[in-house]
Amino acid sequence: MTAQLSVSHLILQASGLVQGILLTLLLISVASWAVILGKRWMLSRTRGQADRFEERFWSGGALVDLHAVLGRNKEVGGIVELFKVGYEEFIRQQQVAAVTVEDALAAMQRAMRVAQAREVERLEGGLAFLATVGSTSPYIGLFGTVWGIMNAFIAIGNVKQASIAMVAPGIAEALIATAMGLFAAIPAVVAYNFFTHQVERLESRFNTFAEELTGILERSLRQHRTR
Repeated sequence: MTAQLSVSHLILQASGLVQGILLTLLLISVASWAVILGKRWMLSRTRGQADRFEERFWSGGALVDLHAVLGRNKEVGGIVELFKVGYEEFIRQQQVAAVTVEDALAAMQRAMRVAQAREVERLEGGLAFLATVGSTSPYIGLFGTVWGIMNAFIAIGNVKQASIAMVAPGIAEALIATAMGLFAAIPAVVAYNFFTHQVERLESRFNTFAEELTGILERSLRQHRTR
């Protein structure tokens, strides 16, 4: 590119509306990347925490000892939170002599479903923003493109003899808005699809663990009732 048609020069010479659109898309892109990096860290941490917990859970130790260890950890979440909520409800139900095994199981399942819903909601935080960025950014950029091309044609209409050199800066300026819209949208769409799949896998993992824990606690309840 020549100095007259460099990207920076075109942006500086763009109309105020197009500059505002470019600035908006830049801020949207920065916010989108902040969400992407934060979400990537959160999901990686949740998966790692689940791996470590399940390894300890299935190692054969007593659940009461595992709960005691987890009780000293204030930063819990994911599958660990499901275990804590389910096991604490199990302890409460054991202390109620009149409750049936079926009612106790229903209470534990309700408690774990609520905990799971909260965890999934936490993991999904920010995904709606990425979806919005991915779906709207191209249209915001397109609006800047239409505005820039419209100004270029208006400039053509105001002169008797037009040339490519006259309209090229306006059209190039307009196309920058489209490029900026795609620059903001594409990472957001890719990240949204990737993170949605990861959250669905974790939710399925939560469901499986909740069923397994329910079966273990059901056997403990029935043994406790037969004593």
